[in-house]
Amino acid sequence: METRGEANKLWRLVALDIDGTVLPRDAGVSAENRRWISRARQLGLEVTFATGRHRSSMVEQLATELGFTVPFVTANGSEVWTPDGKLLERHTLPVEDIFFLQDLAGQYKANYWAAMSSRVARTGQFPDPKDYSKYEWLKFGFWSRDASAISGLWQALREHGGFELSNSDPSNIEINPLGVNKASGLKVVCEYVGIDPGQMVAIGDSLNDIPMIEMAGLGVAMGNAQQPVKDAADRVAPAVDEDGVAKTLRFLLEQMGK
Repeated sequence: METRGEANKLWRLVALDIDGTVLPRDAGVSAENRRWISRARQLGLEVTFATGRHRSSMVEQLATELGFTVPFVTANGSEVWTPDGKLLERHTLPVEDIFFLQDLAGQYKANYWAAMSSRVARTGQFPDPKDYSKYEWLKFGFWSRDASAISGLWQALREHGGFELSNSDPSNIEINPLGVNKASGLKVVCEYVGIDPGQMVAIGDSLNDIPMIEMAGLGVAMGNAQQPVKDAADRVAPAVDEDGVAKTLRFLLEQMGK
């Protein structure tokens, strides 16, 4: 592993992104990652998720399978949940923002989706616009194979202002309410379990992981991470298909004398 920073040997919590960090594309959690997540928890180093996914999109299932007891962050920080289903925090986009973002998608001929508190809707699956106010809109996203469309959308969104912008892949853009991100969600988690963010390690691979990587006592980028994520991190781990999470947990436990 490459390193740029000094490590704190009193780590209490590891926050994991899911896609591209714990999960390779089209694959489940590897046996090695499962083994070291379990070992870390047995030795007193708690583990949780901070993901762009909706709670119902495997997050709750994986947290249960892995035995997590610490709250997890979903929808890039728009929601924070306890493993037993208690909502600790929710932030939403105003309905007028949803109309604006849909119009913008049309201008750039981009696919789009949105996470509502109840479900995820993709192009063609949205409710009737007259009913938008009945829903709680957590996050909006654009996706396109046309790099010029994505570039144009980034520019238009930055000029508009008022949004938290990130991605989970270079082909998409994810929009949350301003100031809402994985770091803001993990602050809620840290307060809930009574630890300082400096006692936390954050591991991720995409732009939506940068806020938590910068906030944590130790920020780790996966070997497959986008370059800005590596630039923001203190360490670079092996790639997701090389069990970078397992190897990082092993390293942390060794530091702690476990």
